[in-house]
Amino acid sequence: MTNILCFSRNRCTSVEQMDENNIKSVCRLQDTLTEAFVEIIVKLPDLEIISANCEFTRSVYKNYFNAQKSLQKLLGIRIGAGVLKIIKGLVGEDINCPELIYMTEEVCHAVILSFTKDTLDKAPLTDSKEFYQKMVKDNTRLYNRCAAFAPGSSLVEGLDPP
Repeated sequence: MTNILCFSRNRCTSVEQMDENNIKSVCRLQDTLTEAFVEIIVKLPDLEIISANCEFTRSVYKNYFNAQKSLQKLLGIRIGAGVLKIIKGLVGEDINCPELIYMTEEVCHAVILSFTKDTLDKAPLTDSKEFYQKMVKDNTRLYNRCAAFAPGSSLVEGLDPP
């Protein structure tokens, strides 16, 4: 009988307005090799990270047991331009766990994207393609952050990647 390699992955990132001053962003990852979550709480309006937690139930990376300690280095930073470089510099220097870095970046980007909701509500019902293309041109961080704005999507067709 032939050996068949099986791999599946589910990832979900959500943002919740906790109160008028705080936003919580959570990324959950479950695949054949990994089960983990990363959660941050961000203070408004500065987008300052005031809480950061994670849990790795299983991972192929041996250093994941230090992930919670490493994530605490993010307390006090502000989400904005260069956040991935900051995450890699603070968290990546201690721990060799690409999933932690990726998931931490994902929760930060989700906070930023949550502020586009009001803009999306203003999208016209017809001829909306131009609206979305302009939105991505004006804010290049949106490019490849969700399926709608991923390479190959008709909404970003003709746009040069940032």
